[in-house]
Amino acid sequence: MDPIDAGRLREDLERLVRIPSIAFEGHPRAPLDEAAALVRELLPGSRFVDVPGEAPSVYAEYGSGEPTVLLYAHYDVQPAPPEGWKSDPFEPTLREGRLYGRGAADDKSGVVAHLGALRAHGFDPPVRVKVLIEGSEENGRQRILEVVEREPDLMRADVLVIADGGNWKLGEPTLCTTLRGHGKLTVTLRTLKNALHSGMFGGAAPDALLALTRLLATLHDADGAVAVDGLFEGEWAGADLPEADFRRQAGVLDGVQLIGPGSVGDRLWARHAISVLGLDAPAVEGAGNIVIPAARAKVAVRVPPGADPRASMAAVEAHLRARAPWGAHVEIEVEPASSPLALRADAAAARALEAAYGKPVAVMGNGGSIPLVAHLAEVYPDAAIVLWGAQDSDAAQIHAANESVSLEELEKSALTEALLLKQLAP
Repeated sequence: MDPIDAGRLREDLERLVRIPSIAFEGHPRAPLDEAAALVRELLPGSRFVDVPGEAPSVYAEYGSGEPTVLLYAHYDVQPAPPEGWKSDPFEPTLREGRLYGRGAADDKSGVVAHLGALRAHGFDPPVRVKVLIEGSEENGRQRILEVVEREPDLMRADVLVIADGGNWKLGEPTLCTTLRGHGKLTVTLRTLKNALHSGMFGGAAPDALLALTRLLATLHDADGAVAVDGLFEGEWAGADLPEADFRRQAGVLDGVQLIGPGSVGDRLWARHAISVLGLDAPAVEGAGNIVIPAARAKVAVRVPPGADPRASMAAVEAHLRARAPWGAHVEIEVEPASSPLALRADAAAARALEAAYGKPVAVMGNGGSIPLVAHLAEVYPDAAIVLWGAQDSDAAQIHAANESVSLEELEKSALTEALLLKQLAP
């Protein structure tokens, strides 16, 4: 096995970051095709895989024998509004060992880590390796699942390596063993036929926005714990995330308390979380003196392993319907939750991580959800699934301004994968 070429990792990542490959409505298709072409250029002998209505995925195979390992990542990125960025989000910029740019961490670092691992083996690994680089992960449409249904053998493998995550802390090797499911509800309250002058009708006419805020407040108790009856809540048995590290990583302001009971691990990885993602109501700027007739909100529900996602969403819907104040008319649209996932800690992956970093591996969960992973677990129930990557929780800022990746972390991520392929060989 050859050493990891750190210079080539950076060069490839910079080329990818320069392409604004945003797979959302309202953004041009051409950059996605450009990014797909570059990924295909970087993966010798690769081909495009058609994904209905989306930019293509890129697929390649290398090596032979057993076991079969699938390496997955995605080249599409979140939009990058310029507000808050210290440099152009699509002009990779190096500052203090970190490369800044949209997608530098999520998930072009995953693409590059796979490339580095394969190059270390001269694209002739000691096991059979499949590579699938997706082009439409971020937009949530999940049409890659149609490919899985259409060609179930395409991604079939003994070990599925998903490079779309990272360590709990910079330089601290981490294996992720759980993912929460994720569902959404759009709640609309109506109280009046039309808007009214607040001077003439305020004080007796029921304001829909006020009703909605009162309803949303019932989802949590005074300490911030979820207050919906009938939800399964577990306890986290793996390594816990120290509260001081969590406060720093989350940017919690001085004097502001964390919400909910239990350890940080319990709250992030073993229990339900409910958030309000957005409100439709008049903006503060230019707001008129009116009693508002209708208001709506989008509510997100994170479902922990061990819980039935359908039962969880039904419980939250029933809670909201039963508590609308003042007889307000309630409309609820439910986006079903993806399934939560519990994975066994893969011994070979843990050994590779420990060898690459030179320290023990922490076993932790992931509070987010990756629907593809849950679906792959259903389609390939005997496969080991490994979730890792270079997206550290300290400073990666994925989906936010000033997204970045540590080049040292990226190099170790590639080394970890190269070692895993070597260790899996008979």
